[in-house]
Amino acid sequence: MDVLHYIGLDVHKRSISYCIKTVAGQIVQEGKLQASRQELRRWAEELQRWSGAMEATLFSAWIYDTLKPYAERLVMGHPAKMRAVTAGKKKSDTIDARTIADLLRCDLLPECYVMPPQMRDLRRLLRYRSMVVQQSVRMQNKMAGLLMESGTVFHKEKLHGKKYFSALIETLEEVPESVKDLLRMSRSSMELFQSAQKQIAQRLLSEPALEQRIERLMSIPGVGPITALTWALEVGDPYRFSSIGDAVSYCGLTAAFRSSAGKQQRGPISKQRNAWLQTVLIEAAKLAPRWNPQLAALHAKQLELGHRNRATLQLARKLVAYLLAVDKSGQPFRIVTSPPETKDAMKTKTKKQPLLTQAA
Repeated sequence: MDVLHYIGLDVHKRSISYCIKTVAGQIVQEGKLQASRQELRRWAEELQRWSGAMEATLFSAWIYDTLKPYAERLVMGHPAKMRAVTAGKKKSDTIDARTIADLLRCDLLPECYVMPPQMRDLRRLLRYRSMVVQQSVRMQNKMAGLLMESGTVFHKEKLHGKKYFSALIETLEEVPESVKDLLRMSRSSMELFQSAQKQIAQRLLSEPALEQRIERLMSIPGVGPITALTWALEVGDPYRFSSIGDAVSYCGLTAAFRSSAGKQQRGPISKQRNAWLQTVLIEAAKLAPRWNPQLAALHAKQLELGHRNRATLQLARKLVAYLLAVDKSGQPFRIVTSPPETKDAMKTKTKKQPLLTQAA
C-alpha cells in the first residue's frame, strides 16, 4: 500500500531544499535540487504519493505551477504567519524544509490564497501598467522642473498639451540648448509611457475572462475601469473573504490593533496590506463623491465628525463593501430603498394576528 509522504520545500532563486517525512515525522529523504523546471519534473516523477508545502516568495509561483500536477495536495504558506521557520536559534535551508514539512503533516501550516496562472499573468500586466504610469508622471514633473530651473514662465494646466508644448519650445529665449533637448526627450518619453499604459488597459478590458465581471463592478457609481480591474485582479476569488472586515483589512484600510490584559490599543494603518489595492481605492474614494450621491452624503457627514483623511478612509471602506457585494452576488449594483423583512419580524406579525381576532 502506498504511504502518503509530506514534503517541505525551502525555495530560493538557484536552489530548492526539500525534506520528505512520513505521517509519524520520520525523515525519508533530504536533499537539494537545482531551481529549474526540468530538474523539478524529473524529481517529482520519481515520487509516488505526496503532499507538499512551501513559503510564498518571489520564486514560489512558477515552482508551484510546475509541481502542482504531480502532488495530491500542494499549498503555499503565508510568509507573515510562518514565524516557526525563523524562530529558532539555528536556521538553515535544511532546518527550514524540515519545519515546513512538520507544519504540513500536523495541519498547522497557515495557507495563503494562490491565484490561478491566467489571472496571475493578467495581474502582472496591470502592475506593469502602474509602473508605466508612475514613469509618465515623473517625466511630467521633470519637464516642469526644467522650466522652473531656467526661469521660464509657463501655464501649469496646459504644459502637457501637445500644441502648447510645441509653441512653448519655439518661444523659449535665453534658455540653453541642453534644456530644450531634455524637454524634448522628456516629452517623447512621456508620450511613450502614456501610449503603453493605454494599450495595456485596453488589452485587459477586452479580456474575455474579465469582461463581464468588470462591467458589473463598473455599475457602482464612482468605480471606473482601473479601479474595477485592480479589484478583480488583486482579489481573484471574492469568496475567500468571509466578511467585509476581512476584505477591508486586506486592502489596508484598517488600523493596527493590539489587545493584552484587557487593554486595547489602536495604531496607524497597518503595513500588512495589498499596496496596489490600497492606493487605487484611496484615489477612487477622493473622486467618488462627484458621481455617487450616497458616498457624497457619507463624505459630508464624516467631514463634520473629524479629519478629511478619515472621511476618505471611510469612503474607501464603503467602496470595498460595494465591490465585494457586487462581486459575490454576480449582479449589477442597485440601491435597496428598504431592507427586506427578517424572519423574526414575519413571525411576530403572524403571532399578533390571532390575538387581534380573539379580541374582536
